[in-house]
Amino acid sequence: MAKSSDDRRSRFVEVPWNTPPKGAEIVWFEGSEGRRLRACIAPALSQSKPRGTVIVCPGRTEFIEKYFEVGRELQQMGFALVILDWPGQGLSDRLLPDSKKGHIDRFETFMTALAKGLEAFDSHLPRPYISLAHSMGGAIALAAIAKGLVKVEAAAFCAPMWGIKSPVLGMRYLVWAMRATGRSGDYAMQPGPPERFETNIVTHDKRRWDLQRALIDAQPDLELGPVTWGWLGASLDIFSAFSKPKALASIDIPVFVASAGEEKLVDNASHAKIAARLKDCDHITVDGAMHEILMETDDRRAEFWDGFQKLLKRAGI
Repeated sequence: MAKSSDDRRSRFVEVPWNTPPKGAEIVWFEGSEGRRLRACIAPALSQSKPRGTVIVCPGRTEFIEKYFEVGRELQQMGFALVILDWPGQGLSDRLLPDSKKGHIDRFETFMTALAKGLEAFDSHLPRPYISLAHSMGGAIALAAIAKGLVKVEAAAFCAPMWGIKSPVLGMRYLVWAMRATGRSGDYAMQPGPPERFETNIVTHDKRRWDLQRALIDAQPDLELGPVTWGWLGASLDIFSAFSKPKALASIDIPVFVASAGEEKLVDNASHAKIAARLKDCDHITVDGAMHEILMETDDRRAEFWDGFQKLLKRAGI
Protein backbone atom coordinates (compact mmCIF):
# COMPACT_ATOMS: atom_id res chain seq x y z
CA MET A 1 0.00 0.00 0.00
CA ALA A 2 1.40 3.38 -0.97
CA LYS A 3 0.48 7.00 -1.37
CA SER A 4 0.67 8.57 -4.81
CA SER A 5 3.73 10.44 -6.01
CA ASP A 6 1.39 12.43 -8.26
CA ASP A 7 0.27 15.26 -5.98
CA ARG A 8 -2.93 15.87 -7.96
CA ARG A 9 -3.98 12.26 -7.54
CA SER A 10 -2.88 12.03 -3.90
CA ARG A 11 -5.73 14.33 -2.87
CA PHE A 12 -9.45 13.73 -2.90
CA VAL A 13 -11.53 15.54 -5.49
CA GLU A 14 -13.67 17.80 -3.34
CA VAL A 15 -16.63 20.10 -3.69
CA PRO A 16 -17.64 22.24 -0.68
CA TRP A 17 -20.77 20.27 0.20
CA ASN A 18 -19.22 16.78 0.00
CA THR A 19 -16.71 16.40 2.82
CA PRO A 20 -14.69 13.17 3.15
CA PRO A 21 -15.29 10.77 6.02
CA LYS A 22 -13.24 11.69 9.09
CA GLY A 23 -9.63 10.56 8.84
CA ALA A 24 -10.06 9.31 5.27
CA GLU A 25 -7.00 9.02 3.05
CA ILE A 26 -6.16 7.86 -0.46
CA VAL A 27 -4.07 4.74 -0.79
CA TRP A 28 -2.78 2.95 -3.88
CA PHE A 29 -2.20 -0.71 -4.61
CA GLU A 30 -1.27 -2.89 -7.56
CA GLY A 31 -3.88 -4.81 -9.54
CA SER A 32 -3.62 -7.14 -12.52
CA GLU A 33 -0.87 -6.45 -15.07
CA GLY A 34 0.75 -3.89 -12.77
CA ARG A 35 -2.15 -1.42 -12.90
CA ARG A 36 -2.12 1.26 -10.20
CA LEU A 37 -5.45 1.25 -8.42
CA ARG A 38 -6.87 3.87 -6.10
CA ALA A 39 -8.79 3.35 -2.88
CA CYS A 40 -9.96 5.26 0.17
CA ILE A 41 -9.65 3.96 3.71
CA ALA A 42 -11.16 5.66 6.74
CA PRO A 43 -11.01 4.59 10.39
CA ALA A 44 -13.92 4.03 12.72
CA LEU A 45 -14.70 7.11 14.80
CA SER A 46 -13.90 5.03 17.89
CA GLN A 47 -10.63 3.43 16.89
CA SER A 48 -10.35 1.66 20.25
CA LYS A 49 -13.67 -0.15 19.73
CA PRO A 50 -14.38 -0.39 15.99
CA ARG A 51 -17.51 -2.30 14.97
CA GLY A 52 -15.79 -3.70 11.89
CA THR A 53 -15.12 -2.61 8.31
CA VAL A 54 -17.59 -2.01 5.49
CA ILE A 55 -16.19 -2.64 2.02
CA VAL A 56 -17.97 -0.23 -0.36
CA CYS A 57 -18.08 -1.55 -3.94
CA PRO A 58 -19.36 1.20 -6.30
CA GLY A 59 -21.18 0.72 -9.59
CA ARG A 60 -20.10 1.44 -13.15
CA THR A 61 -19.05 5.07 -13.82
CA GLU A 62 -18.84 5.72 -10.07
CA PHE A 63 -15.84 6.63 -7.94
CA ILE A 64 -14.72 7.10 -4.36
CA GLU A 65 -15.88 10.68 -3.81
CA LYS A 66 -19.47 9.90 -4.77
CA TYR A 67 -19.69 7.69 -1.66
CA PHE A 68 -18.46 10.20 0.93
CA GLU A 69 -21.97 10.61 2.38
CA VAL A 70 -22.35 6.84 2.66
CA GLY A 71 -18.91 6.68 4.28
CA ARG A 72 -19.80 9.30 6.89
CA GLU A 73 -22.99 7.40 7.70
CA LEU A 74 -21.09 4.14 8.12
CA GLN A 75 -18.66 5.86 10.47
CA GLN A 76 -21.61 7.05 12.54
CA MET A 77 -22.66 3.39 12.81
CA GLY A 78 -19.24 2.57 14.26
CA PHE A 79 -17.48 1.20 11.18
CA ALA A 80 -14.20 1.74 9.43
CA LEU A 81 -14.50 1.64 5.65
CA VAL A 82 -12.75 1.11 2.36
CA ILE A 83 -14.02 2.37 -1.01
CA LEU A 84 -12.48 1.29 -4.32
CA ASP A 85 -11.98 2.89 -7.71
CA TRP A 86 -12.31 -0.15 -9.98
CA PRO A 87 -9.78 -0.82 -12.74
CA GLY A 88 -10.80 1.31 -15.69
CA GLN A 89 -12.73 3.95 -13.77
CA GLY A 90 -12.35 6.69 -11.20
CA LEU A 91 -8.68 7.70 -11.03
CA SER A 92 -7.40 4.13 -11.17
CA ASP A 93 -5.50 3.17 -14.31
CA ARG A 94 -7.77 2.91 -17.35
CA LEU A 95 -7.65 -0.14 -19.60
CA LEU A 96 -7.73 1.50 -23.05
CA PRO A 97 -5.97 4.49 -24.68
CA ASP A 98 -9.39 6.17 -24.91
CA SER A 99 -9.93 6.61 -21.18
CA LYS A 100 -13.61 7.44 -21.59
CA LYS A 101 -14.52 3.96 -22.80
CA GLY A 102 -16.25 1.85 -20.15
CA HIS A 103 -14.22 -1.30 -20.69
CA ILE A 104 -13.19 -4.47 -18.90
CA ASP A 105 -11.64 -7.64 -20.30
CA ARG A 106 -13.29 -9.97 -17.79
CA PHE A 107 -14.82 -9.67 -14.32
CA GLU A 108 -11.90 -11.57 -12.80
CA THR A 109 -9.92 -8.34 -13.24
CA PHE A 110 -12.37 -6.55 -10.94
CA MET A 111 -12.46 -9.47 -8.49
CA THR A 112 -8.66 -9.61 -8.33
CA ALA A 113 -8.57 -5.88 -7.60
CA LEU A 114 -10.98 -6.35 -4.71
CA ALA A 115 -9.00 -9.26 -3.26
CA LYS A 116 -5.62 -7.54 -3.67
CA GLY A 117 -6.89 -4.30 -2.18
CA LEU A 118 -8.20 -6.02 0.94
CA GLU A 119 -4.94 -7.92 1.28
CA ALA A 120 -2.92 -4.70 0.99
CA PHE A 121 -5.06 -2.87 3.57
CA ASP A 122 -5.55 -5.80 5.96
CA SER A 123 -3.64 -4.30 8.89
CA HIS A 124 -5.70 -1.08 8.65
CA LEU A 125 -9.15 -2.69 8.53
CA PRO A 126 -10.71 -4.13 11.69
CA ARG A 127 -12.86 -7.26 11.53
CA PRO A 128 -15.57 -8.28 10.91
CA TYR A 129 -15.91 -7.39 7.21
CA ILE A 130 -19.25 -6.42 5.65
CA SER A 131 -19.65 -5.90 1.92
CA LEU A 132 -21.90 -3.09 0.66
CA ALA A 133 -22.11 -3.24 -3.13
CA HIS A 134 -24.09 -1.26 -5.69
CA SER A 135 -25.00 -2.25 -9.27
CA MET A 136 -21.89 -3.51 -11.10
CA GLY A 137 -20.15 -3.67 -7.74
CA GLY A 138 -22.84 -6.16 -6.74
CA ALA A 139 -21.81 -8.53 -9.52
CA ILE A 140 -18.15 -8.21 -8.54
CA ALA A 141 -18.81 -8.73 -4.82
CA LEU A 142 -21.17 -11.69 -5.28
CA ALA A 143 -18.73 -13.49 -7.58
CA ALA A 144 -15.74 -12.77 -5.33
CA ILE A 145 -17.58 -14.04 -2.23
CA ALA A 146 -18.86 -17.13 -4.04
CA LYS A 147 -15.35 -18.00 -5.25
CA GLY A 148 -13.82 -17.43 -1.81
CA LEU A 149 -11.60 -14.61 -3.02
CA VAL A 150 -12.87 -12.40 -0.20
CA LYS A 151 -14.19 -13.38 3.21
CA VAL A 152 -16.99 -11.29 4.69
CA GLU A 153 -19.39 -11.90 7.55
CA ALA A 154 -22.38 -10.23 5.85
CA ALA A 155 -23.20 -8.75 2.45
CA ALA A 156 -25.60 -5.99 1.37
CA PHE A 157 -26.52 -5.41 -2.27
CA CYS A 158 -28.09 -2.21 -3.59
CA ALA A 159 -29.77 -2.72 -7.00
CA PRO A 160 -27.11 -5.29 -7.92
CA MET A 161 -26.25 -5.91 -11.56
CA TRP A 162 -27.06 -9.63 -11.69
CA GLY A 163 -28.77 -9.16 -15.06
CA ILE A 164 -29.30 -6.20 -17.38
CA LYS A 165 -32.24 -4.98 -19.38
CA SER A 166 -31.49 -5.18 -23.09
CA PRO A 167 -33.83 -4.23 -25.96
CA VAL A 168 -31.61 -6.04 -28.47
CA LEU A 169 -32.66 -9.55 -29.49
CA GLY A 170 -29.76 -11.96 -29.86
CA MET A 171 -27.52 -9.80 -27.66
CA ARG A 172 -25.26 -12.72 -26.70
CA TYR A 173 -24.61 -13.61 -30.34
CA LEU A 174 -23.96 -9.98 -31.26
CA VAL A 175 -21.49 -9.56 -28.41
CA TRP A 176 -19.76 -12.82 -29.37
CA ALA A 177 -19.42 -11.62 -32.96
CA MET A 178 -17.92 -8.28 -31.92
CA ARG A 179 -15.41 -9.92 -29.60
CA ALA A 180 -14.51 -12.58 -32.17
CA THR A 181 -13.77 -9.93 -34.81
CA GLY A 182 -11.47 -7.95 -32.53
CA ARG A 183 -13.92 -5.19 -31.64
CA SER A 184 -14.00 -5.71 -27.87
CA GLY A 185 -12.61 -2.22 -27.32
CA ASP A 186 -15.21 -0.48 -29.50
CA TYR A 187 -18.14 1.37 -28.01
CA ALA A 188 -21.30 -0.76 -27.93
CA MET A 189 -23.19 2.55 -27.97
CA GLN A 190 -21.76 5.87 -29.06
CA PRO A 191 -21.59 8.70 -26.50
CA GLY A 192 -24.62 10.95 -26.61
CA PRO A 193 -25.43 14.43 -25.31
CA PRO A 194 -24.94 15.13 -21.59
CA GLU A 195 -27.69 13.70 -19.42
CA ARG A 196 -30.15 16.09 -17.80
CA PHE A 197 -31.72 15.59 -14.39
CA GLU A 198 -35.19 15.85 -15.89
CA THR A 199 -34.60 12.76 -18.03
CA ASN A 200 -32.29 10.77 -15.73
CA ILE A 201 -33.17 7.21 -14.71
CA VAL A 202 -31.12 6.81 -11.53
CA THR A 203 -32.50 9.14 -8.83
CA HIS A 204 -35.27 11.55 -7.87
CA ASP A 205 -32.87 13.59 -5.72
CA LYS A 206 -31.39 16.50 -7.67
CA ARG A 207 -28.75 17.43 -5.11
CA ARG A 208 -27.32 13.92 -5.09
CA TRP A 209 -27.64 13.69 -8.88
CA ASP A 210 -25.71 16.97 -9.21
CA LEU A 211 -22.86 15.62 -7.07
CA GLN A 212 -21.38 13.31 -9.70
CA ARG A 213 -21.45 16.10 -12.30
CA ALA A 214 -19.87 18.60 -9.89
CA LEU A 215 -17.05 16.17 -9.09
CA ILE A 216 -16.40 15.48 -12.77
CA ASP A 217 -16.34 19.23 -13.44
CA ALA A 218 -13.72 19.53 -10.70
CA GLN A 219 -11.69 16.59 -12.09
CA PRO A 220 -12.58 15.63 -15.68
CA ASP A 221 -10.43 12.45 -15.46
CA LEU A 222 -13.20 10.92 -13.34
CA GLU A 223 -15.58 10.79 -16.29
CA LEU A 224 -16.49 7.49 -17.94
CA GLY A 225 -18.54 7.05 -21.09
CA PRO A 226 -20.65 4.20 -22.51
CA VAL A 227 -19.59 0.56 -22.34
CA THR A 228 -17.60 -1.41 -24.89
CA TRP A 229 -18.49 -4.74 -26.44
CA GLY A 230 -15.83 -6.24 -24.19
CA TRP A 231 -17.60 -4.93 -21.08
CA LEU A 232 -20.92 -6.31 -22.31
CA GLY A 233 -19.35 -9.68 -23.01
CA ALA A 234 -17.70 -9.84 -19.59
CA SER A 235 -21.04 -8.95 -17.98
CA LEU A 236 -22.91 -11.67 -19.85
CA ASP A 237 -20.20 -14.14 -18.83
CA ILE A 238 -20.62 -13.34 -15.13
CA PHE A 239 -24.42 -13.58 -15.36
CA SER A 240 -24.03 -17.03 -16.91
CA ALA A 241 -21.67 -18.03 -14.13
CA PHE A 242 -24.26 -17.05 -11.50
CA SER A 243 -26.87 -19.26 -13.18
CA LYS A 244 -24.88 -22.46 -12.75
CA PRO A 245 -26.54 -24.77 -10.20
CA LYS A 246 -23.77 -24.78 -7.57
CA ALA A 247 -22.30 -21.32 -8.25
CA LEU A 248 -23.67 -19.77 -5.05
CA ALA A 249 -23.73 -22.87 -2.86
CA SER A 250 -20.74 -21.73 -0.78
CA ILE A 251 -22.41 -18.50 0.35
CA ASP A 252 -23.70 -19.12 3.87
CA ILE A 253 -23.52 -15.62 5.33
CA PRO A 254 -26.49 -13.29 5.95
CA VAL A 255 -27.34 -11.33 2.78
CA PHE A 256 -29.55 -8.28 2.18
CA VAL A 257 -30.74 -7.33 -1.31
CA ALA A 258 -32.60 -4.09 -2.14
CA SER A 259 -34.25 -3.69 -5.55
CA ALA A 260 -35.45 -0.34 -6.92
CA GLY A 261 -39.17 -0.12 -7.64
CA GLU A 262 -38.59 2.14 -10.67
CA GLU A 263 -35.59 0.24 -12.04
CA LYS A 264 -34.62 0.98 -15.66
CA LEU A 265 -31.10 -0.45 -15.87
CA VAL A 266 -30.68 -3.81 -14.17
CA ASP A 267 -33.04 -6.78 -14.23
CA ASN A 268 -34.99 -7.02 -10.97
CA ALA A 269 -36.12 -10.54 -11.86
CA SER A 270 -32.49 -11.64 -11.43
CA HIS A 271 -32.58 -10.37 -7.83
CA ALA A 272 -35.52 -12.59 -6.95
CA LYS A 273 -33.94 -15.62 -8.63
CA ILE A 274 -30.59 -15.27 -6.88
CA ALA A 275 -32.09 -14.30 -3.52
CA ALA A 276 -34.15 -17.50 -3.59
CA ARG A 277 -30.96 -19.55 -4.01
CA LEU A 278 -29.10 -17.96 -1.09
CA LYS A 279 -29.31 -19.69 2.29
CA ASP A 280 -29.98 -16.57 4.40
CA CYS A 281 -31.27 -13.66 2.32
CA ASP A 282 -33.67 -10.80 3.00
CA HIS A 283 -34.90 -9.24 -0.28
CA ILE A 284 -36.91 -6.01 -0.39
CA THR A 285 -38.12 -3.60 -3.06
CA VAL A 286 -37.84 0.11 -2.32
CA ASP A 287 -41.02 1.46 -3.87
CA GLY A 288 -40.59 4.65 -5.88
CA ALA A 289 -36.79 4.39 -5.96
CA MET A 290 -34.75 4.55 -9.14
CA HIS A 291 -31.56 2.56 -9.69
CA GLU A 292 -29.20 4.48 -7.36
CA ILE A 293 -31.04 3.84 -4.10
CA LEU A 294 -28.20 5.22 -1.96
CA MET A 295 -28.29 8.43 -4.02
CA GLU A 296 -32.07 8.71 -3.75
CA THR A 297 -34.27 10.93 -1.58
CA ASP A 298 -33.88 10.63 2.19
CA ASP A 299 -37.01 8.53 2.72
CA ARG A 300 -35.99 5.97 0.09
CA ARG A 301 -32.43 5.82 1.40
CA ALA A 302 -33.84 5.25 4.89
CA GLU A 303 -35.52 2.06 3.69
CA PHE A 304 -32.18 0.73 2.52
CA TRP A 305 -30.46 1.61 5.78
CA ASP A 306 -33.25 -0.03 7.77
CA GLY A 307 -32.65 -3.26 5.84
CA PHE A 308 -28.90 -2.87 6.37
CA GLN A 309 -29.38 -2.55 10.13
CA LYS A 310 -31.50 -5.71 10.15
CA LEU A 311 -28.71 -7.46 8.25
CA LEU A 312 -26.20 -6.47 10.92
CA LYS A 313 -28.52 -7.79 13.62
CA ARG A 314 -28.92 -11.12 11.80
CA ALA A 315 -25.15 -11.35 11.50
CA GLY A 316 -24.59 -10.48 15.15
CA ILE A 317 -22.48 -7.44 14.27
